[in-house]
Parts: sequence; C-alpha cells; structure tokens
Amino acid sequence: MQKITRRIEVAMRAILPQGIEADFTPLDRVTVKMILSNHEISIKWVGEGWLGQIRPILKEPTLPDVVVARRMSPGAREALTDASIGWVDELGAAEIAIGSIIVSRSGRPAPKSEKPKRWTPAVLAVAEALLCGHKPTVSEVYDATGLSWGSCTNALRVLEDLNLISSTAARGRRSARQIVNAKAFLEAYASACTALATNNKLVVGLSLRDPVEDLVKIGRKWTELHVKWAASGAVAATVLAPILTNVSSAEVYVDGRTITELELIARQVNLLPIEGGRLTLKAFPTPAMGRLSTHQDGLMIAPWPRVYADLRKIGVRGEEAAEHLRELMRAR
Repeated sequence: MQKITRRIEVAMRAILPQGIEADFTPLDRVTVKMILSNHEISIKWVGEGWLGQIRPILKEPTLPDVVVARRMSPGAREALTDASIGWVDELGAAEIAIGSIIVSRSGRPAPKSEKPKRWTPAVLAVAEALLCGHKPTVSEVYDATGLSWGSCTNALRVLEDLNLISSTAARGRRSARQIVNAKAFLEAYASACTALATNNKLVVGLSLRDPVEDLVKIGRKWTELHVKWAASGAVAATVLAPILTNVSSAEVYVDGRTITELELIARQVNLLPIEGGRLTLKAFPTPAMGRLSTHQDGLMIAPWPRVYADLRKIGVRGEEAAEHLRELMRAR
C-alpha cells in the first residue's frame, strides 16, 4: 500500500472503536474506499489540513465523505462541517456523522514542530523575495534581500533541491530558474515560518481604538529613531486585503534580537510590557525583513507571504483572511 493511503488507514483505525471491522481499498494515490457497517465511505488525504487545501476539494463535482490530514486547522474544520463532510487528523481528532456512524474525538495536543530540514532564516528571506515577485536569479535576490552573494546562491540551491524552483539551464550566474508551483511554494514557506518561529516576543499595552492609525503614529516615532519595523498579521491584512472587520490585537516585527532589545524599542515610544496587552513585538525573523517590507497607508508592512503565514495562526477568521490575501496577490 502506498505511503499516503497507509496513513489514511492508520488515521481511521485510530479513531474507530476497538474491534470494529473495516476494509480499505486504495482508489488512487490520495483516496481510499472504506467499507464499514455496510457503508461505503470515500476518504481523501488533504495534506497538512489548512483551509486553503480544503476549499479546492469543496469545488469538486464529487465530494468525499471524509477527509484526513496531518493536523486539521480550525478554519478547515469549520468549512468541512458546513459542507457536511467528516474529518480526521493524525493527532486523533475527528468529527464524522454518516448514517449510524458517529465519531467525535478531541485528539491530542499538537507536538512542537520540528525544524524543517535545510530551511534557515536566509532561505526564508530568499523564498519571500521570490514569492513577492523577484526573479529567482542570484543577482536579483542579492539586490532584493541584501544577503551575501554566497547566501543567495546557497538559498536558491536549497529551494531547487526541495523541488520548489527548477532550473532550465546549468547552475551559475546565467542559469534560468522558475517557481514550480506557487501554491505549494507558499505552503512550504508558511510551514517553515511556523517551525522556525522563536519565543523572542514582547506583549505591550496599547488601546488599539484604530489599529492602523495607532500603529502609524507609533511607527512614525520608530522611523524617526531609525528603528526598522513592519506590521504583520491582522493589522497588515486590513491594508493589503481588507476582509477582517474587528481587529483587537496587533503584531509588529522590529529589528531587535533579544527580549532586552525589544523592551528598549518599546520604551522608546512609551510602550510598557503588560500581561494581556494588545500589541506584540517580535524580533525580525529574517535578515531581509527590513528590505522586503513595503510602505502603505502610513504603515511599514511585512512581505505579504509573511503576513499570510502569520494570519493562519490566529484562528478561523485569520485563515479566511490569509486565503483572501493569497487570492488577491495571485490575481495581481
């Protein structure tokens, strides 16, 4: 049995009561037919389990009865429930209601993400540059990111080895590379962002009566003090791709590596650490964040792929905003 169809069977057997007889027949690389209590159930693998991987399935002429993923996100769960499709993930969580077959399990807490092989902050930076539209050549990435020539060369080689970009000529200064699959590239990048996230963050007090206006005022002071910064998450999305109507918190990347530096940057604009504060300051995640950020409506905004990755971590509405942002950027 192929690896993916085997994962489907294992995930399904894990959530069924012990002793229940079930027969599994692979239909294709990602689909399995299960016979259970005289019910014929079609089950499909959807990968990581993000909302963006569920929506295309909901547009297919024939819908599966159940989908299986590594870890089903809140947005994906809601979309599947609305479509009356059961779901299971490899953490043991499940919601299935097919005839007399009813399964509901909460699953286990997600383990800490392992550091993805070969992804580094420099590779993330180069990936951001390519997703933002820069050509995958060493010279253009070098100009866009400010990384060393060697770092750019190595990062492009890593992305090529990961089959995210391909080369149509021999490697070298004149080699022509291109993105193989933009959606898969963005997914791999976003997953790496999550896995490489650090705990270098500081929560500070801020009223956020008008998130954009409040951050514009604070950001103007940082800029005057030569502090590099960039808004991300929900606040950035309200400018790049408005869809969220109620933004109650904000996250901003600043050019500081340690908690001490973050506290100093906060104090420079009269912000103080407070438990439950609405503004979170985070250290720049890549060495090119400052160069790849853009200025819009008075805000410095992180590269849109980073905004996308951050949105996916803030629940159902965040996932919907992330997909809206991706569709908008794809149309440009």
